[in-house]
Amino acid sequence: MTEVRNDQGPDAGAVRHYGDPLREQRRLATGEASVDLSHRPVFSISGSDRLSWLNNVTSQDFAGLAPGVPVTAYILDHQGHIVHVLGGVDDGETLWAHTEPGRDEALLTWLRRMVFAARVEIAEQPDRRLVLPAGAAAPTVVDSADVEDVLGGVRAGTWAMEALRIAAGQPRTFLDTDEKTIPNELANPEGDLLGPAAHLAKGCYPGQETVARIYNLGRPPRRLTLLHLDGSADALPEVGADILADGRVVGRMGTSERHYELGPIGLALLKRQLPTDAALTADGIAAAQEILVDPEAGLHWRPTPGLGRR
Repeated sequence: MTEVRNDQGPDAGAVRHYGDPLREQRRLATGEASVDLSHRPVFSISGSDRLSWLNNVTSQDFAGLAPGVPVTAYILDHQGHIVHVLGGVDDGETLWAHTEPGRDEALLTWLRRMVFAARVEIAEQPDRRLVLPAGAAAPTVVDSADVEDVLGGVRAGTWAMEALRIAAGQPRTFLDTDEKTIPNELANPEGDLLGPAAHLAKGCYPGQETVARIYNLGRPPRRLTLLHLDGSADALPEVGADILADGRVVGRMGTSERHYELGPIGLALLKRQLPTDAALTADGIAAAQEILVDPEAGLHWRPTPGLGRR
């Protein structure tokens, strides 16, 4: 099996594709292919207080989390900015968690500092790996010795996974976000106003006051947007590149990939008041908007006909 690996970025060392990236996307989209995510750091959170404790310190509602249900959570600063992210699945005794490459040390240091008297144990898991099994809705943590068996013979690389993620409008923290990002900017068109990782209908957590105030009284300063990029360009925009409209900076470029049906696409954070039909250039590449977050997102949010992917 041909393996072409990423040589830079947070996924450096992971398999980018196995020789046929567009076919891999189709197979991943239909649930036939698996993805090796062993480059992502994994850890565990156990102890009888783990869910109530996580409910108190993260943006996610862990209070009623059922075993086997995938979950994503943000850790916010007191201004509501996203500082850390973790994902995982609880098995009834332990939350098997993962985070972005290179971000585990800072995250675990923060989590351990917040334990205090809670009955919680946090541990690195060097003998476990993260994989996305074929047909699974979310990645799972498995023993290192079981990785090959779980992956099976039909595999896709990170190119396929990233292309499908971008097309679905799912931001990747630290790439599609920056130090100013708040959850309100990542809302989606299905009515989940704060996205899948932040909640208002639960107890207080760090940063909730800012998130709630913007939701109730204002509108987020930026909006996550899917960009359709000029297919004639040889390159894709760099993460963090300026996005221009009429020569002025109107946003920040996130991740981009070539999708097997949509062509080159990417995610961007754009100024909320930017007209939704404005012509853009991202790192010198022409781009058109497909709306993911209604510009009026908030308590007064109403779906605007024709916006987003219904």
